[in-house]
Amino acid sequence: MSFQFESVRRIISRPGAVGDLGGLARELSCRRVLIVTDRGIEESGLIQSAVDSLRLEMEHVSVFSGVRADPPEAVVLAAVEQARDERIDGVVGIGGGSSLDTAKLTALLARSPQSLDEIYGIGLVKGGRHPLILVPTTAGTGSEATPIAIVTTPSTEKKGVVAFQLLPDIALLDAELTLSMPPQVTAATGLDAMVHAIEAYTSKHLKNPLSDALALRALRLLHGNLRRVLADGRDLPAREAMLAGSLMAGMSFANAPVAAVHALAYPLGAHFHLPHGLCNALMLPHVLAFNMEEQPDLYAELAEEILPETGGTAREKALAYVEEVAQLSADSGLPGSLQEANVPEAALPRLAADAMTIERLLRNNPRTVNFDDALRLYVEAWRSPWRR
Repeated sequence: MSFQFESVRRIISRPGAVGDLGGLARELSCRRVLIVTDRGIEESGLIQSAVDSLRLEMEHVSVFSGVRADPPEAVVLAAVEQARDERIDGVVGIGGGSSLDTAKLTALLARSPQSLDEIYGIGLVKGGRHPLILVPTTAGTGSEATPIAIVTTPSTEKKGVVAFQLLPDIALLDAELTLSMPPQVTAATGLDAMVHAIEAYTSKHLKNPLSDALALRALRLLHGNLRRVLADGRDLPAREAMLAGSLMAGMSFANAPVAAVHALAYPLGAHFHLPHGLCNALMLPHVLAFNMEEQPDLYAELAEEILPETGGTAREKALAYVEEVAQLSADSGLPGSLQEANVPEAALPRLAADAMTIERLLRNNPRTVNFDDALRLYVEAWRSPWRR
């Protein structure tokens, strides 16, 4: 069996670990560090321990807090400009996926002669980057373990940079940073992580034993702890488990890529600025039910992992799994349909057309998706939550 697997070099998971950032940056030979985050994270005080630790060890520490959800090109370029102006030699990303993606590209482009336009695609990056440490504050994107960064272009198209140089030197998981996450953010990001694991396990291309093992373990952790953290956001062991599950899902889909759920979610985020995790949650049960008709065995295997008591045929097990995912989404208190999320019905054909341009993801889906399929899935997701 031939396959290739790449991942982050060093992982640190411990409550309070963000206080060690100064020493870790010094180990990477950094002296001038830029923290990349968003305004909300900065104003909440979540980065203060990081700033204090870095200032004890570095000669220069500054903060770029201009990150926005689904980061536009202009935001990425502004962060790169600040890094160059301040002669930064190391980058620390703290926040959700948008902050971590922006930090990756900042560490890369601040020392590269290439432009952002030149590196969109797979494997087009040349050369190295500045040392990079990524610190997630949500358990969802898994960006701290992926060689991928997603950017929104001026035309609202989402483009990706995929290159091994975007894998960080250190992924630092500090569950204390996630304790104040609101329930709806917790739910959306947790379901996002589950989508990563599900799509990696069922990916048509590059599926492999390591990504499978990580995806299954991630699903056990995420499914077993999401309701716990929604019931009690201060449950630190459950928060740690969610972060570990998100990381493992990220490691999995970094090597066995995601598919139609993401392809249909991206246009929703680009046009209506809905959180990425919510977009995935809204489309997930509908796409799973669609895929299940052609690949019931794969989804039955997932059912056996998190619903071991489920019996019956492969199709019956797969259907039970889809129902469980739909129920988990409903129990999380998120909008149950595109209509509830204020997506206009008239926009659905445009969304379907945009989704069809994301061939790099659609090609990984276990069942072929054409325009009519995409439109039908959007219509189903607009009308109501998934029902058997």
